[in-house]
Amino acid sequence: MPLARSVLAPLAAIALLGSLPAWAEDGPVCAPVTTIPLERHLRQLSLDLLGRPPTIEEYEAARAKGSVSAEDVRELMKSDAFYARMRAYHRALLWSNVSSSVNNNTNTRVTGTGLDKSPFALSNNSSGPIRGGNGATCDGYIPQAECFKKEYLQDAHVDSEDSKRCYDARGVPMPVSWDYDETLYYKCDQLNLLADGKTVDTSIPDCNAAVTAKKLDAKYLYFCDMRRAGTALAPHLCKPSPSKTTTAVLTEEKLDSAGKVIAFAHPNPPAGTSLTELKRCTLSLELKNGIEGSYAPQRGCLEREGFVKKAVPYWSAGGPEVYVCAVNAQERSENPWTKESCTTSRFTGDRSCGCGENMRRCEAPGGATHTARVAAFNEEPERIADAVVKNDEPYFNILTTRRSFVNGPLSQLYRDGQQGVGVFSLTSPAPAETLPDVPYTERDRWDAYVRGPQHSGVLTSPAFLYRFPTQRARVNHFYSAFLCKAFVPSSNKPPPAEDACNRENNLAKRCACKDCHATIEPTGAHWGRFAERGALYLEPSRFPRYDPKCEACAIAGNVSCNGECAQYVMQAYDGDGAESLGRLTSYLYRTPEEEQNIEGGPQVLVQRMLQTGAMERCTVQRIWREFLGRSMTSQEQVLYLDSFANDFARDNYSLKGLIERLVLSDAYRRID
Repeated sequence: MPLARSVLAPLAAIALLGSLPAWAEDGPVCAPVTTIPLERHLRQLSLDLLGRPPTIEEYEAARAKGSVSAEDVRELMKSDAFYARMRAYHRALLWSNVSSSVNNNTNTRVTGTGLDKSPFALSNNSSGPIRGGNGATCDGYIPQAECFKKEYLQDAHVDSEDSKRCYDARGVPMPVSWDYDETLYYKCDQLNLLADGKTVDTSIPDCNAAVTAKKLDAKYLYFCDMRRAGTALAPHLCKPSPSKTTTAVLTEEKLDSAGKVIAFAHPNPPAGTSLTELKRCTLSLELKNGIEGSYAPQRGCLEREGFVKKAVPYWSAGGPEVYVCAVNAQERSENPWTKESCTTSRFTGDRSCGCGENMRRCEAPGGATHTARVAAFNEEPERIADAVVKNDEPYFNILTTRRSFVNGPLSQLYRDGQQGVGVFSLTSPAPAETLPDVPYTERDRWDAYVRGPQHSGVLTSPAFLYRFPTQRARVNHFYSAFLCKAFVPSSNKPPPAEDACNRENNLAKRCACKDCHATIEPTGAHWGRFAERGALYLEPSRFPRYDPKCEACAIAGNVSCNGECAQYVMQAYDGDGAESLGRLTSYLYRTPEEEQNIEGGPQVLVQRMLQTGAMERCTVQRIWREFLGRSMTSQEQVLYLDSFANDFARDNYSLKGLIERLVLSDAYRRID
């Protein structure tokens, strides 16, 4: 949107500005008398504009001319070093660092190398509902499709080839091996070690041999676990751990008709005991609430699927096939039994979902994918500002332009609605078909594109929205960065605690809060269509200001409403009754004028502020501080501020023009 100084709403803008304090440093300032020598001026210019001292050739050229001209300054400002300098300036201005603001959800991050015996696997907290234990991976020694073969029958003493099924009736991978969970429930002792406790007795290769060698009582055969000691399988006797409070009490042995132990139980469990029995492990899964296709591992058992070979994932540039745990290799969009979606964060806990095509729903090992995406978020605002400066466009286009840029990680994240599921809360800034298709691995290539009409320069970039996660934080930084204003609490003494004013839910009316919030709340409303704590755009057709379904859920006590009403008021506030239930949170306590701010977005705020003259004066002050290393004194504000600001506006808000005027001024060249 082109920026102009036509009078849109000057009175409203002035009201929003209020009487907030501005920057100033007091102190005596004398009019410039002596200016710095030519060589020092050139050195100062080169260091400030380019971040380096002048070359010998540049010194000689300046001496030959006898001065540094406006043309010389313009030439310096054409260099890559100057643009790098301005990117650093905007990085500091915008606080573009969302590393600690974005949810670093490792549950969608695979482990393993993808090589033989080390398949890619979701094995963090997401492994619990799939395999029975957080951190558990699949069996990298058994190919899923061949699990029934005798050579892959790991616990042959209790399982048979007939009992193995590699997939269920609808193709969901089933367990191919199991281990007792030694982390939380069991203590397992290796049975084929000699007296030194280190050397392996090769005459005891399995559990049956351990019984023959009298290393294992036959009644515990079901609790003999062929588990890996290094890379080789070895028999282990696993019993409830005596060192854990919950399992030490499981002392009763339940036997089958053949006299073999099939469970360890609490002999007399008190009411409310959470763990009363541990049953023998098998290859069978339990059903959650008896629902077919809704699988759950048996408690105390790590029930592992095998691996499959799969094409390289999206984060790889190419190469041979990779090994992936069979559950995580699946590409379904929904559970084939329950029809529940696999395209939301719930995919990590559903055995039938998997990482999707090209493993699109998962992240690379070691956090590389997450780091690349966050780095791209951080760089995007700098790219937006850089284009405005390079093209010498009106400077405040950085706050209103719909133009933005994507590199490989951002392009693929925005184009593919499945990438980042469960990690990022965001909406693609433009339809997928209009976004540049930059391969994920091309992190240094940045292509321009046009975002949707709701976007407004850096103010709606993911970096800004994540870095300043609430409407109040967003308007606070806008005021600080572009108006040089701060919200200062009132010095007025608040009324007594029992005063009803202190219980007012609307902060714009609450005593001791309203002095700031009477401005913060209506101004912050300009971000009302962007969800807090994320970069999700609340598109009106999908997120109406009132949703009767959400109200019905709230009245029924279902405050989550199956996760569909997170952006709505689902609980009545004190004194509000139920009238706010089902209302989009952004519209709570809003006046008609504030609702217009929500629909207008940040662009309207920028246009209003331009009518006050405060934005150009703030920019002058910031550039002054950047190049002189200090703020303007009160007298310097009188001498220079309005003059520079007016010229800045007349020059179509050219940042290069403002910098040129400053570095050629007597204030810059003065000897203090």
